[in-house]
Amino acid sequence: MPRSHGRTGRPPLTSRAEILDAARKIIDRDGWQRLTVRRLAAELGIGPTTLYHHVRDREDLLIQLLNEHAQQTLRRDLPSNPRDRIVASAIAIHDSLAAWPWAAEVLTADGFLRRLGQPALEMVEAIVGAAAEAGCTSEQAVHLFRGIWYYTVGEILVRAHSDSRRTGDGQDAPDDAFFDRADVSRLPHLARIGNRWPALAAQDTYVAALGAFVDGLLAHAGAVPRTEPRV
Repeated sequence: MPRSHGRTGRPPLTSRAEILDAARKIIDRDGWQRLTVRRLAAELGIGPTTLYHHVRDREDLLIQLLNEHAQQTLRRDLPSNPRDRIVASAIAIHDSLAAWPWAAEVLTADGFLRRLGQPALEMVEAIVGAAAEAGCTSEQAVHLFRGIWYYTVGEILVRAHSDSRRTGDGQDAPDDAFFDRADVSRLPHLARIGNRWPALAAQDTYVAALGAFVDGLLAHAGAVPRTEPRV
């Protein structure tokens, strides 16, 4: 009896799991910019028409990848204290995206929120809800989330791009070598930092700065940032 070519008879190769796995391989090998529906179909050895049963377009494919990644990586155990819940949620988002820096680039355009799945939206809800509990209005809570989001995505992208361009460190050089194209006589503080700048800039200060940032945003909104006692 001939095999049906309808949706229920499609070979396992064209399952959603196989498609997303092949898409991840293309991204890991060639970069997310090179991922297209046509290229993915060629990778799987199927026609683009078959692939469109599972994905509407390239954007839909990327969002499906991101939602699956969020499902696997985002934490659910968040503190009860509103201020700490905001910080913990932001760190969870940061750590999830830091594992896939290209995902942060995909999500840089406003309007992406409506495409996210439940796990990612729960992190947004946690931040907005905690801000409301801390005394923010709905408008202030949204602005707080956007501020945290911009800081988080910016930190991930700058660090990812810096890491990809960084060459060997540790060579002896004069203190002002890092600023050797500038007139350091007019830049006394930068001159003192000099060649230590790359090492200092490479330090991971995200969590510490995030805490101060959240405290400032809550204070600006008229809310009182409270932190649970550390044990």
